[in-house]
Amino acid sequence: MADHKTTDVAYVGEKRLTDDGKKILDEGEVEGVNPTFTAIMATHKPNPWGKGHLQLYALCAVIFLNSTMSGFDGSLMGSINVLPNYTSYYNLPTKGTASTGIVFAIYQVGQMAAALFVWIADWRGRKEMIFIGTVGVVVGTIITATARTLSVFIGGRFLLAFFATLACSASPLYLVEIAPPQYRGTLAGLYNTFYYFGSILATSAVYGAHKHISHSNLDWRLPLWIQMVCPALVSVVILFFPESPRWLVGKDRHEEALAFLVKYHANGDSDHPLVALEMGEMVESLRQNPVTHWKNFFDLRVLYKSRARRYRTTLNMTFAWFGQFSGNNVVSYYLPYLLANVGITSADTKLLLNIMYALVGYIFSSAGARLHDVFGRRKMLLGATAGLIVSLTITAGTAAGYVNTGSKTSSSASIGFIFVFGAIFAFAYTSMQPIYPVEVMSNDMRAKGAGTYKLVGGCASFINTFAAPIALSNIGYWFYVFFIFWDVFEFAIMYFFFVETKGLTLEEMDDIFEAKNPRKASTEKKRVKVRTVIGKSGQVEKRAGATIYMAGRSEARVESAIATIKLTVPTNTPATLKFLHIDLADLKTVKEAAVQFAKQESKADLLYNNAGITSPPLGTTTAQNIEVHTETNHVCQSTTYV
Repeated sequence: MADHKTTDVAYVGEKRLTDDGKKILDEGEVEGVNPTFTAIMATHKPNPWGKGHLQLYALCAVIFLNSTMSGFDGSLMGSINVLPNYTSYYNLPTKGTASTGIVFAIYQVGQMAAALFVWIADWRGRKEMIFIGTVGVVVGTIITATARTLSVFIGGRFLLAFFATLACSASPLYLVEIAPPQYRGTLAGLYNTFYYFGSILATSAVYGAHKHISHSNLDWRLPLWIQMVCPALVSVVILFFPESPRWLVGKDRHEEALAFLVKYHANGDSDHPLVALEMGEMVESLRQNPVTHWKNFFDLRVLYKSRARRYRTTLNMTFAWFGQFSGNNVVSYYLPYLLANVGITSADTKLLLNIMYALVGYIFSSAGARLHDVFGRRKMLLGATAGLIVSLTITAGTAAGYVNTGSKTSSSASIGFIFVFGAIFAFAYTSMQPIYPVEVMSNDMRAKGAGTYKLVGGCASFINTFAAPIALSNIGYWFYVFFIFWDVFEFAIMYFFFVETKGLTLEEMDDIFEAKNPRKASTEKKRVKVRTVIGKSGQVEKRAGATIYMAGRSEARVESAIATIKLTVPTNTPATLKFLHIDLADLKTVKEAAVQFAKQESKADLLYNNAGITSPPLGTTTAQNIEVHTETNHVCQSTTYV
């Protein structure tokens, strides 16, 4: 430890007045669930427009393109299914049958099948799984766009769904794990908003092709070819991207993970307290619970072996179901009839309205993604669910008026509130659908949790595809009434059980879920005071500073220890903590450490040795061929004093 000049200091968490009656020059207070992170953001917040952050935004923007696949396929099939060239080519009836149903439903089957292989993200990494998925989508697109028979077309759609699910499962994992905690909701939340971008792209492609080349099969084959554009772009560049720092830590590649945090979270500042905080938490979390290996992926006990894990998994599955079963997939069922009732019968006009619906969804979901980091997940979801209940109630009432009286006023009102419902759903649900279920899972659960999310969401979509049309045809707008009461049930579940994830690192949620009441623990805020004190001289009081060298074999693990220290010490304490590489099982590193220290300091005021090993395997020797216990506990420690 070497002396240095004193510096100004702000005091954190002390009494309102000092014990010796010194005057407090100023006093601030910050509030948050995690006071350390909150204090860092209050006093050392990284520049959101710094070079590293801008590069991170560029990485995220490319990943966003993967989200277009789901929106593109949903709108594409709904649009080309009404094109005469498409239905006549495959001899499909104009009204739905089992044949047309399987063309749509095979996508959900492919999704559920792919959910069993999400473990690849833990085995090979997030970006490799994205690469496999996007390349597979390109292959599936080629098969469907060139299919001469309906069976080949259906097979191509299965491959599309299978590989799209792999890419779309790994993408939220990657985004959640690379995003800084203060912007995680925004960056990761924007991902699912590109669902609407894909929908707009598909509907526009069908609209343009049908309008200009309806004389040939290109009016439906050309939009099929366009489906490969976004995943093809991602597949070209994804392998050049950095890997998720949490996956790197899980694979014991700590130096790469640390470099990522320094570059992208702290804009290149290796001494930034946020880097030490995040790195320390990641190392500790993954030390206790390593990531899944391909050999134990099907060991599902990680999802339910403790109360905290069961709570996490339940939230994951619950939100997966809510995201697909809140009325969002059936609310527009009457839209074609309502449009016809107010005189809108043109196919082109209906396609334009679909484009407008998607555009409204994109705008509101993008705004919602940002506000999840402002107001928090719980407030946004609860407020939106209440809005869904109100808008769905009005939609049901006006739809009933249309069915019973044929009123054009009821038709117009119902059309308007269908758009309102879509805007509200997009505002809070769309941006969080793939993100919240991943956020609430621990590092070792996250890949399996993504698979669970896809399975449950696929089941909900499958039921919507087959059961919802039957229910609507039999009970009509009363099915809307069912969803009104269902959404009230969702509101109650969210209020009493959903945790808040805003302002927390992914690792800090471990403590939240271990609490007796996780929901309550996630919303309890702690206050931290920051003060500047006037000393006897009348000047701002100063405190002696020092440089403390912490020695160890692994730089990343020492950085973890430094982060832990900073959790309990004010982040602006003038003492400096530095890493010094020493391996007590290798005398050579002791000499190298001494040389390195001498280059930076003129003297050491205090040397504290507190390391050693017990019960090593019999016959184990060091690099100098000395018995490991002797060299580590005696020779090297004695040498450090020389």
